[in-house]
Amino acid sequence: MARGFEDSKQSRRYIQYRTHLPDPSMALQAYRQLLRAARIAFEGDTRVLTAARQQIRQGFREKSWLPASDPEVQPAIKHAEEVAHFLRTNLVQGKKKGDRYVLRIHDDIERGDNDTVKLAGKTVKIDGKKCTDS
Repeated sequence: MARGFEDSKQSRRYIQYRTHLPDPSMALQAYRQLLRAARIAFEGDTRVLTAARQQIRQGFREKSWLPASDPEVQPAIKHAEEVAHFLRTNLVQGKKKGDRYVLRIHDDIERGDNDTVKLAGKTVKIDGKKCTDS
């Protein structure tokens, strides 16, 4: 029997109830994923890495009081996962050396095909809108 319930019907109800709640380990996974992504994105920049870690901790502490059944939990976890993905795949740091910048591009950075560079000086429309359209 699950959790000391006296009949199997009651235990089935409890299990069904629990399956609709986010797993608490999902929040921990998102937290760790975010810390790893920050470490990769800001490697070598101690000041920014420290600030990012503080921001991550603060954000998770603010939501730590929420029960697992709260509707805010799942979107918060999803947001943390999306931020981690963005940090890991899209953020590139540059360091000024003389009058140029040296970019630190790591293995996880998305690399496009630069097709839009070939369109320089031309009016580009995406979904029927120009960049200047609001």
